[in-house]
Amino acid sequence: MEMLESVAAGAGLSPLGSLGPMIVGVVILLIVVKLLSMPFKLVWNGICGAVLLWAMNLLGALVGLTIKITVVNALIAGFFGIPGALAVLAYELLVK
Repeated sequence: MEMLESVAAGAGLSPLGSLGPMIVGVVILLIVVKLLSMPFKLVWNGICGAVLLWAMNLLGALVGLTIKITVVNALIAGFFGIPGALAVLAYELLVK
């Protein structure tokens, strides 16, 4: 066992010497997880935005307010999710 410890110490793998590579590994892992989770967040925002636009059209038809769902409106609601759909509604109510 002492031989393994001396070889590890000679290679710079003492407990404090292995702290640097461990930190680099954790940072790389965090970056990879963040990059892989971003598409799932965009899909979730898109689903929430589309459902909200559809619901606003469904409920708005009862009071005579419909939102024309265009490519731009769908992209805004899809990219920003619920806040984007509410922004599209505010634009339709206030500007048009």
